[in-house]
Amino acid sequence: MATCSLISSFKALIKIVRVIHETTLTMGKKNRGTKASARPQQDMENDANTDAVAVEEKAKNTKVGMSTVDENHDEQNNEAGDDSSDDDSSSSDDDSLALDGMLFANPDASSSSDDDDDDDELSSEEESDDDDEAEAASSGPPTKKRKQESAAVDDKSNKEKNAKKKAQSKKKSKKNKDPQPEIINCEFIFCDMAEKFFHGIKTHLMCNNPVHAPHSSPLSDLMTEHVSVGTVIAQEGDDENNVYGFASVLNVTTNGSVPCIQYLKKLCLDNCPPEHESLMGTVLSGTTKRPAGFLIHGRMVNLPLEITEVLHQQLVLDMDWAVEHAEGGPEERKSLDFGAFVRMAPTTPGPNGTEFYKYFDDEVFASNAEFKFTFAAPKTYATEEKQLCTVIVMTKTGHRQAMKDIAKLIQG
Repeated sequence: MATCSLISSFKALIKIVRVIHETTLTMGKKNRGTKASARPQQDMENDANTDAVAVEEKAKNTKVGMSTVDENHDEQNNEAGDDSSDDDSSSSDDDSLALDGMLFANPDASSSSDDDDDDDELSSEEESDDDDEAEAASSGPPTKKRKQESAAVDDKSNKEKNAKKKAQSKKKSKKNKDPQPEIINCEFIFCDMAEKFFHGIKTHLMCNNPVHAPHSSPLSDLMTEHVSVGTVIAQEGDDENNVYGFASVLNVTTNGSVPCIQYLKKLCLDNCPPEHESLMGTVLSGTTKRPAGFLIHGRMVNLPLEITEVLHQQLVLDMDWAVEHAEGGPEERKSLDFGAFVRMAPTTPGPNGTEFYKYFDDEVFASNAEFKFTFAAPKTYATEEKQLCTVIVMTKTGHRQAMKDIAKLIQG
C-alpha cells in the first residue's frame, strides 16, 4: 500500500515539474519576444527529455530510500491513522525536496533577481518622480489665499521701509540745518525773602554748595525769616514759586546758638591755617565793633550776568535800608550794620595748587578779601568729583569794592 502511494506521488511530481517547466518556457518566450519564437523545436524537445531523465533518476533514488523508511515505519507504527498522517507528511516533505532539487536556471530566460532589480529600478524611478512632483507641487504657484497673504506681507514691509526712509530723511534734514539755540523769554523780578521760596532756596543749597548741603533746611528757614536782609530772583506770574537766584547775610552773633551756624563756624576754625587762625577767631567771636555775617548766595549757572549784578546790588540796598529803618532800636540797627563778611565759596581743584570758582563773582570777592584759605569739602551725592571750599574773609570796604568790580566786569 505504501509503494502504491509513492508511485502515485512520483507521478504527480513529474506532472508538476512538467507544468513548471512549461510555465518557465512560456515566461521565457514572453520576455525574449521574437528571440523565443526563433528557437528550434528540437532544442526544446532535448531540454524536455533531459529534464525527464533527471526526474526519473531522482525518483528511483528516492524510492529506494523510501522503501527502507517504510519498513522501519511499519514496525514502529501499527495504527492506520498514524500511517496515513505520516505518509502525508512524508509526501509533502518529499515534494519540497523534489522541488528544490528539480529547479534549474534557464540561461536563456531572465532571472527573477534581474526582474526584481528591474522592478526596484522602476519603483525607485517612480518614487523619484513622485518626490519631484511633490516638490514641484510644494514649490509651485501658491494658492489664492497664499497669494493674498504674501501680498499683504509685501505691502506691510514696503510701508515699514517707506516709514524708515522718511524718518531718516527727516533726521538728515535736521542735521543739515544749523542748530539754533532755544531762547526763552523770561521776566525776572526781585522779591523779598518769604516762606514760599523755602523749597527753591533749599534746592540751590543742596545742589550748588557741598558745605551748605547738610544743613540746607535750617539755613533756608533762617534766610526766609530775615525778611529785611535778602533778595530772591523769581519770575512774573510763576505759581510754582521757582527760585532762579538768591542772596542773604546771616549774623554770626545773633544766630550763634543755631546749630547750622555753629557748624559753619567750626568748619572755618578747624580748617583755618595757623597764620590766619587768630584773626578768623576774632571775626567769628562776635566781640567786634561791627558784627560779621555769613554771605550766602546761589543761582542758576546760566543766569544772565546783568541779573547777577543786580542781585548783589539789591542785597547792598537791603542792608542799607534795614540799618536806616530798623524798628528794634539801636540793637537791631547794630546787628544789621555788618563790618565783615565770610563767604564759603564752592570750588574745584585746579593746576599747581590753584582752584576754580563755580561762580565768577566769588573770584571777584576773593580778589578783594583780607585773607582766604581752601579745604576739602564734605562729599555729597550730587557729584563724584573732588569738591573744595574756599573761605573768603572781607571787610565792608572790600565788599563794596567788589560790587564796583563786578559792575565794571559786566558793563565794561
